[in-house]
Amino acid sequence: MTTGLFSHADCLKHQTPAGHPEQVARLEYINEALAAPAFGGLVRREAPLCTDADILLCHPQSHLDAILAAEPETGTRALDADTHMSPGSVQAARRAVGGCLAAVDAVLDDELQNAFVGCRPPGHHAEQTTPMGFCLFGTAAIAARHAMERHGLERVAVVDFDVHHGNGTQALLWDEPRALFFSSHQNPLWPGTGMPEDTGGHDNVHNLPLPPHSDGRLMRATYEAQVWPVLDRFKPELIIISAGFDAHMADPLAQLNWNTEDFVWLTEKICDLADRHCDGRVVSTLEGGYDLTALAASVAAHVSVLMERGA
Repeated sequence: MTTGLFSHADCLKHQTPAGHPEQVARLEYINEALAAPAFGGLVRREAPLCTDADILLCHPQSHLDAILAAEPETGTRALDADTHMSPGSVQAARRAVGGCLAAVDAVLDDELQNAFVGCRPPGHHAEQTTPMGFCLFGTAAIAARHAMERHGLERVAVVDFDVHHGNGTQALLWDEPRALFFSSHQNPLWPGTGMPEDTGGHDNVHNLPLPPHSDGRLMRATYEAQVWPVLDRFKPELIIISAGFDAHMADPLAQLNWNTEDFVWLTEKICDLADRHCDGRVVSTLEGGYDLTALAASVAAHVSVLMERGA
């Protein structure tokens, strides 16, 4: 089978103020990197628009209504100090969710071995009724609920290696016994959540705080001790990756010192687990990463592993 790339030009229309780290150029750099001849084997699909019903898998109607009402007709509007909307933001966010759901469908229907969703805005900070941290809707959590509610899966794992805690995904899956959520993240760092004692409503949340200025060696040891054994016992039927690349040593928003090979290692290990338990089914969705050159290189390395394993 093969690896799918889900993206859409609408995701370039979500504008943020000048100097904002979650900028259009992030996706432009990723698109350029994945246009290289080495990625000619990707199955490229346009991310569809998600429906209201898709968003309501995790968010109440009041949240959806508030986001729809907040989109400005011109310029940008701040929802908080970090999170902004422009004309086209809702369309872009719908593409991000829709692309992730379409990737889940394609992987579970055995059309693709695995997939990467290269869309923005990101999603892992959006809580039930609170957009935050550049995020409007909880993309990865919605995808997990889609797999469970509409495909009948009983065990879905979400692995979030973004440098910031996936507080939104944690909140949206807190009381979901069919979902197992892991978040490795720098601590202390915004949003200041994600302590080890936060274990979810069914011992289904695993937080792995890492100290500033630590490197990939500590990350690898932590995953070996605290993630892979738990995932092996869980035996997931699908693994969803919240793929943030802002733990890279070049990233301006954090102080972890990972390199591109650390993201390769993580991707390989996740694919190993998927091979053992769910026929290699992995869906990865873009989260953070704000040094443009490091982001492009890290995404290219991540997708290269997915393609090797999907061949």
